[in-house]
Amino acid sequence: MSNPIYEIPVTGGGSPFDAPPVFPPPPAFPPPPAFAEPPQYTPSPPPTAPPAYVDPRPTGLFPEPIAAPPIVAPPIVPAPIVPVPQAPLAEEQPTSRSRSQGDGPQGDPELKAALQEVLLSGASDLHITSNAPPMIRIDGGLRPIEGAPVWSRDRVARAVTSILSREQLEQFEEHLELDLAYTLSANARFRVNIYQQRGAIGGAFRIIPTGIKPLSELGMPASISRFAELARGLVLVTGPTGSGKSTTLAALIDLVNRTRADHIVTVEDPIEFLHENHRSLINQREVGSDTHSFGNALKHVLRQDPDVILIGELRDLETISVALTAAETGHLVFATLHTQDASQTIDRVIDVFPPHQQGQVRAQLAATLQGVVCQTLVKRAGGSGRAVATEVMVTTPAIANLIREGKTFQIPSAMQAGRALGMHTMDQHLADLVNAGIITQDAAFEKAHDVDGIKRLIQRVEATPMSAGSIDFGDRFSGV
Repeated sequence: MSNPIYEIPVTGGGSPFDAPPVFPPPPAFPPPPAFAEPPQYTPSPPPTAPPAYVDPRPTGLFPEPIAAPPIVAPPIVPAPIVPVPQAPLAEEQPTSRSRSQGDGPQGDPELKAALQEVLLSGASDLHITSNAPPMIRIDGGLRPIEGAPVWSRDRVARAVTSILSREQLEQFEEHLELDLAYTLSANARFRVNIYQQRGAIGGAFRIIPTGIKPLSELGMPASISRFAELARGLVLVTGPTGSGKSTTLAALIDLVNRTRADHIVTVEDPIEFLHENHRSLINQREVGSDTHSFGNALKHVLRQDPDVILIGELRDLETISVALTAAETGHLVFATLHTQDASQTIDRVIDVFPPHQQGQVRAQLAATLQGVVCQTLVKRAGGSGRAVATEVMVTTPAIANLIREGKTFQIPSAMQAGRALGMHTMDQHLADLVNAGIITQDAAFEKAHDVDGIKRLIQRVEATPMSAGSIDFGDRFSGV
């Protein structure tokens, strides 16, 4: 079947591509509709209101409700206030009892009489224990109070518990040990230790001087006062129990208090000497009533902005570690130890730490230790009273090097050669006291570290008592 679109007429024998193509006419489309006019806008009628509601109920059956009158509250008339009689208020009691108060009942009368005897006789201590009369210490020796009867176990228990508060009694029953301070009167305070022995209670009372004497009146060398002028470092005051360490520390703190505008913080067990603010601000904290332990107090003391810190006693590794850290961070730290001489004091501090830390502690101690004061009390030659004998070590670069290298046994030789710097050994000071006639040779030999060495230092010849039949030549060697 042929396609009409491609049928091309051929004329005259020419090529069919020479004639123009013939296309069919385009298809006819219907004409577009005529444009219609848009419808005219007619506004809608306004809305009409809904028809009124008609109640379908019959009239007359349900009367219209009557509005209730407004409720008006009656005026409030306050009732008259009738005063109630009250009993007089008792004196306000503190929420926490201080161990320094010793405020049980008024105190046992016989115990108070024994403490009065300590004051009148010039004694330093009172001891009460079962099956013995009250004993007092005078010039280093114990003797019973004249005319005092033997106290039984129950008698001692009543006397001791009469000065304890309820909290203190609970602490003693838990730990079987208790330290406190007891105030007998305005000018009589005692440091008290209560203990248990063979199932019975005992107590030791030591009198605390109310006034703080300067170092010169205590018989201390003038070189010790230089420690109060230090800006930083560690100063240790050592000696046996009852040698006057607390008195020396109180004199040093009082010197700082009167000469420097610093903040002083003390941590004691218990508080012995009460300081007042002079040029410095001083805060005294007591273990047991103001803080739970030395360790807890010293952990936070550096945040209290102190310049001078007094630690009542370096008891354990934690306390010694914090003391060294405080001295390293730029504070002046005073503390006590129960040692006999300077070299033993340094060894004691180092030996508390485990072996792997001792090298570091030697370096810390060499950098922070400023001095050591060792003291003891010796009977006077006159027979009444006691004199203080001291050993003073000032840390020089040579001594610091001996500490760092662990050669503390050479420290006494360095001290003997450091007289110009205010240093001396215990034997040197004892010899000086003998030569000055303050103590006897026998008393010096009892406290000496090297008896043969002190004999070479003593130059005074003491008179010996005349025996029967001896001749009195009228000189200082004859007679007594």
